[in-house]
Amino acid sequence: MCTAVSFRNRGFYFGRTLDNDASYGEEVVVAPRSFKLWRGGGEHYAIIGMAAVADGLPLYYDGMNEKGLCMAGLNFIGNARYGKEKAGAVNVAQYEFLPYILGTCGNVGEAERALESLNITDRPFRPDMPPAALHWMISDGARDIVIECTASGTNVFENPVGVLTNNPPFGMQLFNLNNYMSLSSGEPVNAFGRGVELTTYCKGMGALGLPGDFSSQSRFVRAAFLRNNYSPDKDESGDNALFNILGGVNVPRGCCRSGKGWEVTLYTSCMDAEKGVYSYFTHADRAVKSTGFDGIFEGCELRRSAGIF
Repeated sequence: MCTAVSFRNRGFYFGRTLDNDASYGEEVVVAPRSFKLWRGGGEHYAIIGMAAVADGLPLYYDGMNEKGLCMAGLNFIGNARYGKEKAGAVNVAQYEFLPYILGTCGNVGEAERALESLNITDRPFRPDMPPAALHWMISDGARDIVIECTASGTNVFENPVGVLTNNPPFGMQLFNLNNYMSLSSGEPVNAFGRGVELTTYCKGMGALGLPGDFSSQSRFVRAAFLRNNYSPDKDESGDNALFNILGGVNVPRGCCRSGKGWEVTLYTSCMDAEKGVYSYFTHADRAVKSTGFDGIFEGCELRRSAGIF
């Protein structure tokens, strides 16, 4: 369970919640231009994002590059299908896909062109770490797209609402919004029936019917409504606005059982694409912590935080 959202408010911001029942040692990791991120890889754009580092390699959950392109991978279990390696294609394993795009592309248009020759493969990171079933949202200051690898191939979708959650596939999530077209941030209009006198009795009734559960489909509707209706105060920062939007899909402990434990929002992140700053807070600590490129793009060694938990 995860939710990703892009937001434009006197700048471009991108963030996500990561919902799970266990941590895998996530930390904020900066990969400078000369750190080798994929097979055959050389110099690339510097990347900052949340990752679990395994065998010295950052396995990014989300991130942004020095050009301001942002990307996040979200669970897509049961639908994701990756290919075998093909001669003549640019073969990139699933775990290499996010750093490959952020490392080689400066905007969404370049990412789309890269996908034309890209083959995302099912090669595991190592025998005990099979490919994760994911789909991805890629955003810059102008556009948002979704990438899904399914049995029908690699599909690219324009994302007009700037939101992605998990299952079902993005096209179904987007179509489902038709069921909520009557929702409004304003006061509802009485259209119940001729001669039936009805009145509003409290604020917020225009959004009656907005789903409040934690399923992927409901979180998609809720995040899309919040993101596309949010009206920031004139003095409100973009990162604060995005954190407020993502707060609407936060999963508190005790509300979603997972096996013998609980699915919770382990962390909530916000990337300020113009400043190159990655901020986050965790389920246990709501104090926002921030890490940036700090003007350091060259080098071949990872810069790692001490872990976020």
